[in-house]
Amino acid sequence: MANILPLEKQVMAIHALAEGSSIRSIERMTGIHQDTIGRLGLRVGAACEKLMDEKMRNLEITSIQLDEIWGFVGAKQKNARRAKAYGDVWTWIALDRKTKLIPSYVIGKRDGYHANMFMEDLAARVTHRVQISSDSLRVYREAVERGFGTNADYGQIVKSFASDESVPQGKYSPAEVVSVSKEIVSGMPVESEICTSHVEKQNHTLRMHCRRLTRLTNAFSKKLENFKAAVALNFAYYNFVKIHGSIRYTPAMAAGVSPSIWKVSDLVEMAQ
Repeated sequence: MANILPLEKQVMAIHALAEGSSIRSIERMTGIHQDTIGRLGLRVGAACEKLMDEKMRNLEITSIQLDEIWGFVGAKQKNARRAKAYGDVWTWIALDRKTKLIPSYVIGKRDGYHANMFMEDLAARVTHRVQISSDSLRVYREAVERGFGTNADYGQIVKSFASDESVPQGKYSPAEVVSVSKEIVSGMPVESEICTSHVEKQNHTLRMHCRRLTRLTNAFSKKLENFKAAVALNFAYYNFVKIHGSIRYTPAMAAGVSPSIWKVSDLVEMAQ
């Protein structure tokens, strides 16, 4: 395919995918067949996954926030068995508060197995003692201890939600937050820095830039490998290509991972 589709067309398609366009809308804008766009996205996404794994090593980051974002592959969990689909899929995300870098992520289920995998992967990528903040999901406690041992200061944000019986069951409507408290779990975290606001904002950015995670559309992934490629593309684009509004650099530059801003063409050429 690389010998048939001109590089500028490939760059145009990948850039549109990374900015939240659907495959069919890119087909209409560029004239590239949807199957070609899908294969291109899968190939570049696989290269981005490799890039993230290779570059996110020996990181001197110290303030990490954790969160998870929900999506589904093939069908939602309640219909997964009937549709022979993967069902609900969760992306576990780590973000450094200071540089806005995403050093690690794991895609899978929202369970202890994937939480442990996530923390072990993150711990292998940092060189210093870190402060970790997360929500009050129970599996994080064991996972952080398993991944970091005593080499982390860990605190949780505990939110209490109001129950609204006027909202029909199953209708998407975020519950009202009644109270927020901070809990020190292990080590000696700086209480004022126990926070998940930055990674929660990044989750919003991911939903806006990854069409497969946009709610209430038919743009969801039909295969897990396609979902993984789309998320990897967006994280590589976020880390290396897109200038972050609050730091005026790419997160990779701010964290010392890259000396310069990458172009979308660099991601495409990396997959050739």
